[in-house]
Amino acid sequence: MRIIARMNVGGPAVQVSGLMRGFDQNIFDQRLFTGYCAGDEADYLELIAPDIPVTRIEGLGRSIKAKDDLLVLFRLMGEIRRFKPNYIHTHTAKAGLLGRLAAILSFSNAKLIHTYHGHLLHGYFSPAKTKVLIYIERMLAKRSFKIVSVGAQVRDDLLAAHIGKPAQYVVIPPGISLGTLPNSLVARESLGVPQDATTITFLGRITGIKRPDRFAEVALKIASDNPKVVFLIVGSGDLVDSLKVQLSKIDSQVKFLGWRSDVENISSATDILLLTSDNEGTPVSAIQAGMAGVPTISTNVGSVAEVIKNGSAGVLTSLDVSEIVNAVQSLLSDPALRNRLGESAKTDMSARYGVARLVTDYQNLYLA
Repeated sequence: MRIIARMNVGGPAVQVSGLMRGFDQNIFDQRLFTGYCAGDEADYLELIAPDIPVTRIEGLGRSIKAKDDLLVLFRLMGEIRRFKPNYIHTHTAKAGLLGRLAAILSFSNAKLIHTYHGHLLHGYFSPAKTKVLIYIERMLAKRSFKIVSVGAQVRDDLLAAHIGKPAQYVVIPPGISLGTLPNSLVARESLGVPQDATTITFLGRITGIKRPDRFAEVALKIASDNPKVVFLIVGSGDLVDSLKVQLSKIDSQVKFLGWRSDVENISSATDILLLTSDNEGTPVSAIQAGMAGVPTISTNVGSVAEVIKNGSAGVLTSLDVSEIVNAVQSLLSDPALRNRLGESAKTDMSARYGVARLVTDYQNLYLA
């Protein structure tokens, strides 16, 4: 029984979809339970993976509402009693709380597994709320069979907060697949991007932790000296309007594309992926970019350094805007370096982050 709060476009949805499609159906009977996406999010199941069977649970989404969450808890308890799973595997924080609590309250004998695709320990809540979150996660970890983290740094951060014991943890990096890439010229034409432009792409939720404001600061400084640079903003979120205001001075060099299902098209049209987050788990966008031969410039946060080998598959920076700008300028001024990093990223990402490896890792975890 696999439970995730919502299947919005992003890393967790990509991973869950890969597992649902890839597991050996002769061995595993899988069922996916999820809620609905918010109005500013795109639903991965509807946009990209309509073939995956799912049970929707009203209220099991992003927002936290006591009455709705209580109803979700009772619904999950009923589903657990009917299905009688051997394993209950939760993904994302809210599903991890409600799913594991439902298992405990329904006296299920299922082994509980929770995957941290990142964590909420830094940059999300006030210190007081973070303390409450940590306490809850500690209690749930005591009842969990295994705790999966997408990277070693995520695991280490959780252990530093005394969530779980080292022996409970298994590090399983993401696994994704990328379809056939269209010709770059065709991709650019479809997006209305000039053929002689150099493109810098932001891909993901336009929300606080991703620091779109920092991206905007970088873009404004870069655009002033590089009139042929085009910034592609792929995604949406609660800060999209404020980002549009910030970038209004260079609106002729910016394209807001919203959520897209054609990641291959976006990748082919991109020269540099730019991540400016305060915190990341293991960024799937950087893996997808690397598989397409696109280098990433990213703030060195969370498990990013485990994905992007600095100076080989991309460039890692501090949170300082000036340092990020310098990194971008270095790749803009040296196409040969950009291409070299892109080719290195392609070789590395394809070898380490395939879906087959992800499925094998999880199947081995269940069958051990």
